Amino acid sequence: MAAIETHGLTKAYGELTAVDDLDLTVDDGEVFGFLGPNGAGKSTTINMLLDFTRPTAGSATVLGYDAQEEADAISPRVGVLPEGFDIYPRLSGRRHLEFAIETKAATDDPDALLERVGLSAADAARPAGDYSKGMRQRLATGMALVGDPDLLIMDEPSSGLDPHGIREMQDLVHREAKRGTTVFFSSHILEHVEAVCDRIGVLNEGSLVAVDTIEGLRESIGGGATMELTLDATADDLLETARDVVGVTDVVASGHTLECSITDPAAKASLVVALDGAGATIRDVRIDDVSLESLFTTLTNDDSESGGQATTDPGATAVTPEGNR
Repeated sequence: MAAIETHGLTKAYGELTAVDDLDLTVDDGEVFGFLGPNGAGKSTTINMLLDFTRPTAGSATVLGYDAQEEADAISPRVGVLPEGFDIYPRLSGRRHLEFAIETKAATDDPDALLERVGLSAADAARPAGDYSKGMRQRLATGMALVGDPDLLIMDEPSSGLDPHGIREMQDLVHREAKRGTTVFFSSHILEHVEAVCDRIGVLNEGSLVAVDTIEGLRESIGGGATMELTLDATADDLLETARDVVGVTDVVASGHTLECSITDPAAKASLVVALDGAGATIRDVRIDDVSLESLFTTLTNDDSESGGQATTDPGATAVTPEGNR
């Protein structure tokens, strides 16, 4: 059974179509990254999955239930970390978790949840208003994990975090995936996505423009990779050997180094075999694959990351604990 499945899912606000005819399947147990420029419709999609917003057309199922008709059956089995999550500054971290447990009528142990998200007992006793951004994110994630959900939806979970906080969030996603939880999250921090996702979907101007593994996108879009080999022999003597390998182009020799452009992933191994067969000893190999950022830019023609004008997603919401019951 798919954890999330949509067919023709559409949301229009007057003349503006925020999500346009979305067909998407997220498999049970996978970590799925949902990418797109600001205003692409990511938050609107999430809000329709959670029945915070009703679609104009199409349908969506979550854990096998209709997202609009059976929302009450879905809610206990889904944990949500919304973008713009707010906390009660005077309440302790532990009391936040107790509040979430009471609201969801769950039987979780607050101490076990605190340990699961990396908050100490001393941290839990402090007012949440004193927490750093990373600690607030861990607390919000702990609240999302109440009831041991089958599906964890995270909207920009790394927003505002420093590199250490991002690594902690990546570790947490890995741990939850190992427990069998399906993780669906939107993010604009591409390194985070590349580190944790099984597959990604790219949304642009409300339309889904790609769904694949990152390696699959590299193969289908192209852009290739650069492979630099350090040899014991003079590289000029092996130029023709490298050029004869299918999938290898633009071979440049410099001293003992060959730099080759790779257009077919299989050519990487073939090149090593060919050079070895020609009698060369390979001292070192460095491969630079096309970056996820380059793939993203190709798919979206997006310049918002470099200061371009971002559009507004009308469906974006900041859900407080009260709104996430």
